[in-house]
Amino acid sequence: MQILRVAALAVVLLIPAIAQNAPASDGAQQFATLGDLKLQNGTVIRDCSIGYRIFGHRNSDSSNVLLFPTWADGRTGDLLDLIGPGKLADSSKYFVVAIDALGNGISSSPSNSRTQPRMQFPHYAIRDMVESQHQLLIQVLHISHLHAVIGISMGGMQTFQWAVTYPGFMDKAISLVGSPRLAAYDLLLLQTRIDAIEQNPVWKDGNYTHQPVPREADEIAQLALTTPEHYNRENSREKFLAALKEPFGSGFDTNDRLRQEQAMMALDVSASFGGYMERAAAAVEAAMLIIVNARDHMVSPGPALEFAELKQARTLVLDNDCGHLGPDCDMPKVSAAVAEFLDK
Repeated sequence: MQILRVAALAVVLLIPAIAQNAPASDGAQQFATLGDLKLQNGTVIRDCSIGYRIFGHRNSDSSNVLLFPTWADGRTGDLLDLIGPGKLADSSKYFVVAIDALGNGISSSPSNSRTQPRMQFPHYAIRDMVESQHQLLIQVLHISHLHAVIGISMGGMQTFQWAVTYPGFMDKAISLVGSPRLAAYDLLLLQTRIDAIEQNPVWKDGNYTHQPVPREADEIAQLALTTPEHYNRENSREKFLAALKEPFGSGFDTNDRLRQEQAMMALDVSASFGGYMERAAAAVEAAMLIIVNARDHMVSPGPALEFAELKQARTLVLDNDCGHLGPDCDMPKVSAAVAEFLDK
């Protein structure tokens, strides 16, 4: 699993559309059309489409629904190893709804929009990701309450936004290496990656004729993704030097990456509360489990732990040299903590 792959309604749904989007529990990729999605900044994503997958069986009273949004540069297909009986999102107990976040190349994105292609695609926020998911649940899947939201990295950021924006919609919220508002160091990292993209002459303001090679952006991320100890353990000098000679491709569209990183930079769940994080935390009704790694240099753990203190939320602080990938390195401990929290 890679948390951040680096190689990261105002809507009317017709009855035939609902039938077309009928739920299936086998994890197949599905799509829902939400119509025009109005964003927090007043712009609109036209003909907004959201990708999703569902797993497991829904209780008669819908009391076992678990929402699992994607991380940055991630798609629901990347979550498959974490969903299933006995896994992080246990589909033998829960009806798991995995949703592709805006801008990931599956849901509406700069790379796939016909009417707003490339950098014509509007700036959106983490809050808009949450709104698109809320509309999918209500309008398409007819789910009006969740047992829990669980997310990793940018998915954890969405979890914080869900808990603040729709406080009565879920019983529990679980963030793994996420944040309610990025720290200055995190902003520096993302801005440096954005600069590397925008200063690449091949990018051409998003109007490239072939996919820019964002090697520089990914090398920057590599520096923060784990720790020197972990990186050196996993990569020899020879392996690194050989990789430099190979053509690079992350498999993720550069414009998509840019818009998602801009959304993360703009995240601040206290924005609707006058900038007071105490008020934002006080608005949360769901029980929260906040999992961080003390040695995470990609999403600093401080803001999440400060929110946990304000909320008096349960925390799990990992301390391994995997950095932002900490939950993957301690998955048995993490899965046990999540399972116990969800069942309690």
